[in-house]
Amino acid sequence: MLITYDSKADILYIELRSVPAEDSTDIEDGVTALLDGEGHITGLEILDATERLGKEQLHSVTLMDLVFEPSLSKD
Repeated sequence: MLITYDSKADILYIELRSVPAEDSTDIEDGVTALLDGEGHITGLEILDATERLGKEQLHSVTLMDLVFEPSLSKD
């Protein structure tokens, strides 16, 4: 997952999967979900991000309860 913010355009982008987007759908005015060829969400684009989220939220990311299982591969 990758989160980027363009301060000049005031756009927040959250990439969920690194695959090309082939379509998009507006969730609400200024919030767009990008979709792969099968209709799965690959990312979210949020316009006017400081107005929607506030400047403090844009400068802070909190990750909670992320549990990762150890890899089972044998090198």
